[in-house]
Amino acid sequence: MFKSLMIAGMMAGLSVFASGSLAAFEEKSTEDTEMPKFTEAGHTTDSLEKVQSRIEAKEAILLDVREQMEWDAGHLSKARLMPLSKIKDGMIPEEFLKMLPKDKTIYLHCRSGGRVLKCAEALKDKGYDIRPLKSGYEALVKFGFEKAEEK
Repeated sequence: MFKSLMIAGMMAGLSVFASGSLAAFEEKSTEDTEMPKFTEAGHTTDSLEKVQSRIEAKEAILLDVREQMEWDAGHLSKARLMPLSKIKDGMIPEEFLKMLPKDKTIYLHCRSGGRVLKCAEALKDKGYDIRPLKSGYEALVKFGFEKAEEK
């Protein structure tokens, strides 16, 4: 009797697990190019090729959230600078909000994908389509994003 109950419980658990896994698979496999997709950590799943083509087509902008010193050491030609240190307690200075179009996707990048999540958190409730990139500056350069000319 105990063995029967144990098997029935295991089967019920497997059924719930399988249906949850299937639902997760179905959700991830839908092809909706308009809705942003994110990893568990919050980074966008948009491919770098897609990011690059959307920036070239002026459908999106690239926002660098590294610090001024990092920017001065090298940055991407199509990027705009908004250092994370300028955002205090989730408050973004008006000068930065003015440079962010609400009708375009805003891709965020930093050195290694950590600071973009903090910046995205500050911007998420302000009406922007924010998509933080996991790829950092060096990875974007290696992929083919154009570096700005050194001065």
